[in-house]
Amino acid sequence: MDSGNSPSACMPKPKLLVLASTYPRWKGDYEPGFVHELSKRLTREFHVTVLCPSSYGAKSREELDSVHVVRYRYAPEQLETLISDGGLIENLKKKPWKALLLPAFLLCQIFALLRLLLILKPDVIHAHWLIPQGLCVSISQLVLSRNIPVLVTSHGADLFALRGRWFDLLKRIVLTRASRITVVSTVMKLKIEQLGISSEKVMVEPMGVSLGQDFHPGAAESRRGASILFVGRLVEKKGLEYLIYAMPTIMQHHRDAFLRIVGFGPQEQNARELVAALGLEDRVQFAGPVSNKELPEFYREAAVFVAPFVEAANGDQEGLGLVLVEAIGCGCPTVVSDIPAARDVIDGLDGVITVPQKNSDAIALAVSEILGDLTDFEEGARESGSRIKERFDWEAVAGRYEDILLELLEGDCSR
Repeated sequence: MDSGNSPSACMPKPKLLVLASTYPRWKGDYEPGFVHELSKRLTREFHVTVLCPSSYGAKSREELDSVHVVRYRYAPEQLETLISDGGLIENLKKKPWKALLLPAFLLCQIFALLRLLLILKPDVIHAHWLIPQGLCVSISQLVLSRNIPVLVTSHGADLFALRGRWFDLLKRIVLTRASRITVVSTVMKLKIEQLGISSEKVMVEPMGVSLGQDFHPGAAESRRGASILFVGRLVEKKGLEYLIYAMPTIMQHHRDAFLRIVGFGPQEQNARELVAALGLEDRVQFAGPVSNKELPEFYREAAVFVAPFVEAANGDQEGLGLVLVEAIGCGCPTVVSDIPAARDVIDGLDGVITVPQKNSDAIALAVSEILGDLTDFEEGARESGSRIKERFDWEAVAGRYEDILLELLEGDCSR
């Protein structure tokens, strides 16, 4: 972080209000924690409060790593399941009846936000996801006639999956009213420019991975034979089915090949049924959700990591794919579908093979190639892991976000 941007002359430690939908429900939760990982590092420069939806078993208010977390209620506790175990869009796709919760979800978020704006009086706002968080901020600012500087970050699904004239209109409203916009990959910046937003307002700033402390290579001999690893939510855009279909072909070349699936989500039952239909029960392990502290060992033990990303039927696709950064950081040879966002991570790196999306034969060929020459591929992956720290390590990422927020605050103070 550039300390020269510090607004200490204006206010010693300003108040930052963060809005998110996906957020850990408790310490050590297996839900994606990237918003919390960024927020807790921002406490070095800000008093950070996070507003997020309530979930079954979570406290309404608590302190997590010096971050004050406020969770708003939007339904009876047992029904507060719109976000957890798969994310908003996937949960609605799997169980359409949950759309009945959306009006209360949005209204309760706006009400909770209005209350915080009046009581907390934040100096700057960071809204993760254009819809609903960015939209709720725009509505609340209009209601209160406030003009607090706002950073809006899009992570992918909000930009790719929410399609149509009305969604595009809502996105334009959010993007136009935002003080600054960040996206996590280059392809997302191009998508926002297509909505008529000036490129000067948009910055490509990914989320991070703890490469220095957690996701780093272990001993080379720790890798297990022909072990294949998948990590991610079990949803359509992760493409797990294409990796499962590739397993019989992989096993023709490597009889001891086995697949470990780390993750959870609404498509788990479909994946289990496919494994059974192909007679792969003894070659595929569903490890379930794993905490961030345990995850590095899975990457260090795997001979190859596969990220078979696809564009889903509704247009949703990976915004970046931080699992790639985690795997490469741990020195794990990697196979990944050639989707636009992945190129921001893998371009110019060794130890990685790209394949066309939705192509099980290509996945099988690439995995077999790595398993047949594991030493060379692992050496390339280890070298690549040391080259991605500057861009993706959390300390570097948090420093860049600190600079953006402090610049917004400094600009607001100067008026």
